This record gives sequence, structure tokens and C-alpha cells, in this order.
Amino acid sequence: MQKLLICLVSLTLTFLSTRILADDFNYDAFVKAYYQAEVMTQQPHATKEDLEHYLSFLTDDVGYQHFPNAPDDSREPNGKAMLRKGMSYYLGVNTEYKSELIDYQYGFNVVSIKQKFSAKGKRPDGSEFSFSKIALDVLELENGKVSVIRRYSE
Repeated sequence: MQKLLICLVSLTLTFLSTRILADDFNYDAFVKAYYQAEVMTQQPHATKEDLEHYLSFLTDDVGYQHFPNAPDDSREPNGKAMLRKGMSYYLGVNTEYKSELIDYQYGFNVVSIKQKFSAKGKRPDGSEFSFSKIALDVLELENGKVSVIRRYSE
């Protein structure tokens, strides 16, 4: 009986400490800093430092889903390294980039960010591109970092 009581008290304290940490988390500041870091990676003169700053918001095992190219949101031990490699390939290819934060919402360990963005540029293979989209990013957070990114866009 005493072991059961100790177990219940331990679980209750764990829940309360997690709840207190979650209540103290500044979602507004996080969203603004995350969004600004992401936008900087898309600028025409984006640097590896800009990319590393953005990646600092992510867990090492981050999962990334973006239809249709990345339909799986599984967290991988090297998820951040995979994003670094993919994003490095396209770093600095935009000749123009504009983004507008339309809205964001948050709840317990989840953030949604709706944004409108447009880009023009030249891919590493030499082909040119131009697009404008509205995207909804749903971010799952773990210990103040993004653990899963799900991007939904037109």
C-alpha cells in the first residue's frame, strides 16, 4: 500500500511539474522567434548561420511532413541532420522572398502557424521557379523545441 501511495504521489508531482513548465512557456515569443528564423532561411542571402539558428528550434529527432514530397511524419534519430542536408541544398536560391504571418494559435505543446509567402529564384539544377502559397504549419513541441512539423499548403 505504501509503494502504491509513493507511486501516486510521484506521478502527481511529475504531472504538476510538467503542467507548471507548460504554463510558464511563452508561446507568443516562441512563435515570433521561430517564424523569423524560418523566414531568414529563405532570404536571397541566407547563410549557414541562419540555417543553424532555425535548426536550434528543433529536436535532434524532429519529424517532418510536407505533402506530397514528405508524407511521413515519423521522428528519426537524425531528423535534424536530414533537414540540414535538404535545406542546405536550397540555401540562398531565392532571388526574392516575401512572407506574412497571417495567424497563429497554440495549445498545450502544439502551435499552428498560418502564413502567406512567395518566392522567385533559380534551383541548383538551373531551373527557375516562382510561386505564391498559403501554408499552415502544425508544430508539436517537446521541452520547448519542435519535435514534429506538419506543413499543409496549396
